[in-house]
Amino acid sequence: MEEFKEKIPTILIAIIAVVIAIVAIYLVFIQKNVYYVKIDNTKIEEISNTDDMKFEYKLTAYNKNGKSKEISFKTTRELREGAYLELETMAMRGVINWKEVQENELPDKVKAEMNIN
Repeated sequence: MEEFKEKIPTILIAIIAVVIAIVAIYLVFIQKNVYYVKIDNTKIEEISNTDDMKFEYKLTAYNKNGKSKEISFKTTRELREGAYLELETMAMRGVINWKEVQENELPDKVKAEMNIN
């Protein structure tokens, strides 16, 4: 019994480490958030990279609840002025995917924040 009591701190530390690892994996690799933006080509910057990404946008984005956040993402080309995008983001990686959506596909709270009737 004494040996078990001596091992309790080690067991607790191992359990805590596993829980922290699971939470970190969830936040970095699993949890995705969706934001919506309206393309404003005055907020684009041409970047000189050796990869395919030639432009970077820095726009105010809104989640489905209307909460705003400044988001930047890179593209291979200048996007259509006034287009609405749905951005898929991850905590540590930023924007991982985007697609154009129609105005009627935007959540109501996003429309309210963007002043769309």
